[in-house]
Amino acid sequence: MSELSPLHAARLHEMPRIPYLLQSLSEVVIEPRQVPSTSADAERLKALLPSFYGQPQIYLKRGAKKGEFPPLRIGVVLSGGQAPGGHNVIAGLCDGVKSLNPKSHLFGFTGGPSGVVDNHLIEITDDLLAHYRNVGGFDLIGSGRTKIESEAQLAEALKTCTQHDLDGLVIVGGDDSNTNAAILADYFKKHGCKTCVIGVPKTIDGDLKGEFIEISFGHDTACRVYSEMIGNLMRDAMSARKYWHFIKLMGRSASHIALECALQ
Repeated sequence: MSELSPLHAARLHEMPRIPYLLQSLSEVVIEPRQVPSTSADAERLKALLPSFYGQPQIYLKRGAKKGEFPPLRIGVVLSGGQAPGGHNVIAGLCDGVKSLNPKSHLFGFTGGPSGVVDNHLIEITDDLLAHYRNVGGFDLIGSGRTKIESEAQLAEALKTCTQHDLDGLVIVGGDDSNTNAAILADYFKKHGCKTCVIGVPKTIDGDLKGEFIEISFGHDTACRVYSEMIGNLMRDAMSARKYWHFIKLMGRSASHIALECALQ
């Protein structure tokens, strides 16, 4: 670690704030509640996800501290475009599973969802992760835009997770990526696979938002950076007067970035 710059070293020692609920995972209690209403697309969703359509919503709350936990084997995938915070999702997973049992293992599938299909993964150790905490980018394990939708892809993903005896697979991504997660979860349950699939809402577009998702990570950081740049250009345009500045913001048609930057 001696080759790191002072700024990089300071970043690695910064501890992000953790919600009260997650500060002690051994005290988290899972509570099933009502089945969500999907009246608009009920039949379509039931046909697409027959193995777990109609399952109740899961709520988490703090309860009494539990006893010992068995070691967990968890896989993680970064999917889609980069967004600030991806490395800290991996760091949070690593810290979390090892807080429950130090013998737990976290594996990163390289190159995005294709890593699951092609069985390409690395173990994420504390030493490897130490260089990436609080650092932007997705370069620890890389990302990709492969859609897991064909029967052959689903079968290979099942084979990979079974071979590595994974208790969970965490897919970090946007709308397409979380669709991957839902289809995989349904397929795994249909075939009796123990691997639980979890989707983490990641997109700078800000279009993954609703009753249970206040904001996807990456959106706020992107908007703050762009707003600062836009403010600088506005000041320059007012000062120089002889220049025109045309600003094109990234994001697809569903993106809320332009609106957010206009409001800021």
